[in-house]
Amino acid sequence: MGGLFVFSGIPIMVRAQTSHPLDPLSAAEISVAVATVRAAGATPEVRDGMRFFEVALVEPDKNVVALADAYFFPPFQPSLLPKTKGGPVIPSKLPPRKARLVVYNKKSNETSIWIVQLSEVHAATRGGHHRGKVVWSKVVPDVQPPMDAVEYAECEAVVKDFPLFREAMKRRGIEDMDLVMVDAWCAGYHSDADAPSRRLAKPLIFCRTESDCPMENGYARPVEGIHILVDMQNMVVIEFEDRKLVPLPPADPLRNYTPGETRGGVDRSDVKPLQIIQPEGPSFRVNGHFVQWQKWNFRIGFTPREGLVIYSVAYIDGSRGRRPVAHRLSFVEMVVPYGDPNEPHYRKNAFDAGEDGLGKNAHSLKKGCDCLGYIKYFDAHLTNFNGGVETIENCVCLHEEDHGILWKHQDWRSGLAEVRRSRRLTVSFICTVANYEYGFFWHFYQDGKIEAEVKLTGVLSLGALQPGETRKYGTTIAPGLYAPVHQHFFVARMDMAVDCKPGEGFNQVVEVNVKIEEPGKNNVHNNAFYAEEELLRSELQAMRDCNTLSARHWIVRNTRNVNRTGQLTGYKLVPGSNCLPLAGSEAKFLRRAAFLKHNLWVTPYARDEMYPGGEFPNQNPRVGEGLATWVKQNRSLEEADIVLWYVFGITHIPRLEDWPVMPVERIGFMLMPHGFFNCSPAVDVPPSAGDVEVKDNGISVKPIQNGLIAKL
Repeated sequence: MGGLFVFSGIPIMVRAQTSHPLDPLSAAEISVAVATVRAAGATPEVRDGMRFFEVALVEPDKNVVALADAYFFPPFQPSLLPKTKGGPVIPSKLPPRKARLVVYNKKSNETSIWIVQLSEVHAATRGGHHRGKVVWSKVVPDVQPPMDAVEYAECEAVVKDFPLFREAMKRRGIEDMDLVMVDAWCAGYHSDADAPSRRLAKPLIFCRTESDCPMENGYARPVEGIHILVDMQNMVVIEFEDRKLVPLPPADPLRNYTPGETRGGVDRSDVKPLQIIQPEGPSFRVNGHFVQWQKWNFRIGFTPREGLVIYSVAYIDGSRGRRPVAHRLSFVEMVVPYGDPNEPHYRKNAFDAGEDGLGKNAHSLKKGCDCLGYIKYFDAHLTNFNGGVETIENCVCLHEEDHGILWKHQDWRSGLAEVRRSRRLTVSFICTVANYEYGFFWHFYQDGKIEAEVKLTGVLSLGALQPGETRKYGTTIAPGLYAPVHQHFFVARMDMAVDCKPGEGFNQVVEVNVKIEEPGKNNVHNNAFYAEEELLRSELQAMRDCNTLSARHWIVRNTRNVNRTGQLTGYKLVPGSNCLPLAGSEAKFLRRAAFLKHNLWVTPYARDEMYPGGEFPNQNPRVGEGLATWVKQNRSLEEADIVLWYVFGITHIPRLEDWPVMPVERIGFMLMPHGFFNCSPAVDVPPSAGDVEVKDNGISVKPIQNGLIAKL
């Protein structure tokens, strides 16, 4: 894209650009970046040992994004740039894009980070001799990068082939290794034995029955009592002990979840088809990764670690024009600690983003999509372990949803009523990490709200019991089978920009608590309460927890922009259901997950502060690395480029109804306008019924007025 602009009567042509600075890397760009780094290896041995865990876009400075959106990409918004005397200086092209690579050398056990500069010709070349340019690299000591699917498969094969493991399984009545499932869990960090000088995994073992069902639920038969430690660098078993003979749980007749007879059951026969039809197409418009819908506009991105990223969120507010809300929204980490102190469950504390990668484990929604209606899909391009490019087709789903009533009022005197239906725009992706599925959703509403939602489903991670045994740390769900209690925590990182142009630092955060007025002359009826605000002036003051008793919430305000009543404009973070870790303060996993100790953290923007547990949580021996360390600087927040870190979770006490597959549980939070608009932006949503006639069991159903219908 490019454009012709006139300043002081002089036409200026900016050069067309094929990729916006925030677009995810293309397959060609990933190939060039990998080839460039591999060619830069000092020796053939170094090059042969390279394994590629992550190739992601180096996101440019915010002023570059502003320049791109102002003059290089529609809908050209020059107002994004600050006014300067004599007019802006516009370069003929944008800076070249860059890729950031996390590389593990399998031969030397070293992890390194590389920055590769790309160009238009490099990005457009597939498999040619053109390469990018390495502009920076370093070896990162004492870390281990995330695990990869190739390593998981190799680990499973190595364990199954280990003679002592075969003997242990034979003692449990299993000789067919094709029935065995080996899930390679990261070792975490519990003692010096888990130090990152070795690349380690401590697998969990499960076993299918002799069923012919191709989708048998193998997680229904956990194998306990076997300790295995695998050196993932050299792919060898380095510790093995058959510590306790726990019988395999008997085959549970209710273990499978496939349709009808394939699971040994009968499906319901009374579910009628439900069709979502948009005969005139969707209300959204998409240009590349740029989305416009109902006065909202934003860009869609994707990374191997976070998965879906939402950039440059803004609302078109009539004569006030484009009003920014946030620069970047994403889920940056999740932790799943288990509450059973017994082996092996005490060490089940997965960091599913930092140890595995949410984006790397995303689904192609061609294989099953939860979206209905008119859908726009986005593909995701990722590197594989060996440096090849893999494409997850239909990875991100964009669609509209009917969401019930938006607002309604009936005048009891006249009998007249007005009602509007709510529609929301949903952007989502789904990933599988071992037994669990996680759906990550950002919902945009017509009244200016943004909702973040996580849907949890999949299959429980179970334990085996001795005959007659019960455990208070879980729920018995079948003979010999129980589900341990556990928690799921998610961290949303929100780089806010409420009424701020890119790079401006005019935001602050206030905490709001409802207070009860003391009895006395100001409260003679004992009914009074009010909202009290407190400015969070520094990082240490802004380490906060939810409090439902005081209806606690937080408002991000612009310090220089007011609404029609003279109040500062803002967006507030409204918590949903939430919890804090139930583990003791000395729990080993909290060394790496100190960020879980509070629900809210606030920092001033720093481009290298991206992940709350640090970039490499796998086997991380350092206490409190990441967010808990950054805030010790106690930087000022009184007027800053604000980043919110919201930690939200759910405590899962399993039910029998969570077996054999767990129905979706939903948790999340809301970003709501608070004094941002001069009145409700939902007032101009039109009646939704129009002149459509619907048939209800053959009886004509017609709208009578303003979206209300009545049977005739």
